[in-house]
Amino acid sequence: MEGFVVWLTGLPGSGKSTLARLLSKKLYEKGVKTQILSSDMLRKVLTPKPTYTEEERKIVYDTLVFIAKLLASNNVNVIIDATANRRSYREKARKQIKNFVEVYVKCPISLCMQREKRRKKTFGAPKKIYEKGLKGVSGTVPGLGAPYEEPLKPEIIVETDRLTPKQCIQKILLFLEKKFGF
Repeated sequence: MEGFVVWLTGLPGSGKSTLARLLSKKLYEKGVKTQILSSDMLRKVLTPKPTYTEEERKIVYDTLVFIAKLLASNNVNVIIDATANRRSYREKARKQIKNFVEVYVKCPISLCMQREKRRKKTFGAPKKIYEKGLKGVSGTVPGLGAPYEEPLKPEIIVETDRLTPKQCIQKILLFLEKKFGF
């Protein structure tokens, strides 16, 4: 069977990176290996001095989709940890990847801002992005200066302001187990 690709999308600070790592760990415990692809880590290679323009974002997300598709076609299960502020980025993956699952990590922007402000581990994400966005230093922050287009029909929605990370993972795992039979 071809590998699956789970794309965790949501605003910065919504909990995508935390959930990606927990999901990978829980799947490993079930004997299912995964590779996490982080847009923040990929961006450091592709665009060491990112500007977050629409053109640059398209390059990063097109590359992310290409790598995920390549891995999945070689029986590697992938978890994508990426905001992907435009629906078109995620829809491209949906069209190209056979076993694609979109997970909307839903969280109010006010809570995302609080989390981002106090978090110690950034998992490669830039620091103080909301602060820079509110001060006008950066006009490209999804949800502030740049749009964040919520998924129209995600397979799963986890509300990280209402559920614990463990509850979110249980919901995702239940779906994956039913869909892929492991």
